[in-house]
Amino acid sequence: MLELKSLTKRFGEFTAVDNASLSVPDGAFLVLLGPSGCGKTTLLRMLAGLEIPSRGQIVFDGQVVSDGDKSWSVEPAKRNSGLVFQSYALWPHMSVRGNVEWPLKVAGMSADERAARVGEVLKMLDIAALADRYPNEISGGQQQRVAIARTIAPKPGVLLFDEPLSNLDARLRIEMRTELLRLHRATGATTVYVTHDQIEAMTMASHVAVMNAGRIEQFGAPLDLVEQPATAFVATFVGTPPNNLVPVEAGRDGCVVHGKIMPFSPPEGAVTALFPADDITIAEGEGPRTLDMELAEFSPIAGRVMVTSLDRGLRITSILDERPPVGVGERIHLSLPAQPVAWFDAAGQRLG
Repeated sequence: MLELKSLTKRFGEFTAVDNASLSVPDGAFLVLLGPSGCGKTTLLRMLAGLEIPSRGQIVFDGQVVSDGDKSWSVEPAKRNSGLVFQSYALWPHMSVRGNVEWPLKVAGMSADERAARVGEVLKMLDIAALADRYPNEISGGQQQRVAIARTIAPKPGVLLFDEPLSNLDARLRIEMRTELLRLHRATGATTVYVTHDQIEAMTMASHVAVMNAGRIEQFGAPLDLVEQPATAFVATFVGTPPNNLVPVEAGRDGCVVHGKIMPFSPPEGAVTALFPADDITIAEGEGPRTLDMELAEFSPIAGRVMVTSLDRGLRITSILDERPPVGVGERIHLSLPAQPVAWFDAAGQRLG
């Protein structure tokens, strides 16, 4: 249903999206995940037809809708897609009903058809009681529902979301994640969702494209990204809490980990080792695989305790069953597992 072929977007000398390629089936929920400035919103704008690619193609349902090599793109209104903006972009002079009805008027639907469809989507999003109110008379969460209703009213084949939950409080974000998934199942539309929140990505997506500096670092199912990160960036960006990347180097007497010889056998070219937070414990004293660190903070998480430790620029997060026996600012001995789960080279690529 949706395919990107070597998609690239340049603004002068700056490359915002660099050679992005992926393919998802009809009805997929694709999340574009990455930090601010990584190119995910630019990619979404190209999908919506608001930007023409500098190179590469976008294919919807077997039809090319943008071709950067030919500097050609189908108009946004003619590509069977709908975009929900981060700011909602509701017309303030129109009621809720008027906002939702407007794209149907543009599409040439009759008054009776419009009324039936507006009633259907307002009920679907549980905002039928707000039909005669104006945007400044409803809450942010309700405005978001109106924006979504307006987008799905014409029944687009592709739904595009640009960080739609970022303006909501934490509790409402959780509720709206559930609502968006329900809406996705009800419409059957292929969905592309932009976010920097990896919890949203892991809970909502069928497919995730992790972006960094304009490139897709890894594309796959959410669990694959957590269990088999292909790059150092993915390993530390995806997961709660994030994995720990610890510098290593080959020494005369063995593997040097943060200045200490340890019984590890890194492959040639390895410069960092990956240790999940669950694999790191606290030892009573110094041992062959311990690091002397300062306890920086700890907090409860799902019935356990997340502990952050620091030492000379190295930051390590661990998940423990109990609160550590020392206080913040005191020294502790962190015990590393028998082997890292992965090694990465200087370019951040996974080895082996």
